[in-house]
Amino acid sequence: MFGRKRREQRRFDSDATRYKMRQRMLSIGDDYEIENDNGERVFKLDGKALRIRKTILFKDMDGRELCKIQERMLHLRDSMEIEGPDGKRIAIVKKAMIAPLRERWIAKMEDGPDLHVQGNIVDHEYTIEGDGTKVAEVSKRWFRARDTYGVEVAPGQDDVLFLAISAVIDTMAHPAR
Repeated sequence: MFGRKRREQRRFDSDATRYKMRQRMLSIGDDYEIENDNGERVFKLDGKALRIRKTILFKDMDGRELCKIQERMLHLRDSMEIEGPDGKRIAIVKKAMIAPLRERWIAKMEDGPDLHVQGNIVDHEYTIEGDGTKVAEVSKRWFRARDTYGVEVAPGQDDVLFLAISAVIDTMAHPAR
């Protein structure tokens, strides 16, 4: 009871949708399994190995592609693009040029305001804000397992988009994996 009460206090919104992202240890490429609050697998990320540019396919459990994440080549700053299933760009995620105290990233949205990411990216402790309001939070504190972290998405937001942004940031912040 004590542990559950502490977890509830740490959550930024009691109505937020919570996911557990776990990277598969024995895989070629960046492969993740994403579970909901009930422990059910709801999404999977399939990192494609042996490609010129890093590519991750975001799929539901039936294998339907929800979005594609691809590294952008030959740019001054590292960035990755998130495309919808129709091939249209949804967002470009890149590290902010000037970040004096904390790591900052930005997700430049095609339709809508940009999303700002800041916090301790390497340790999976950061927030995502849109128009000055926290819309998602990522934390590894909630889990003891290695390569596992939680993502909370505020009600009314696009869960797939925020899970994809979290995967992009994890991929770019830990390039050796």
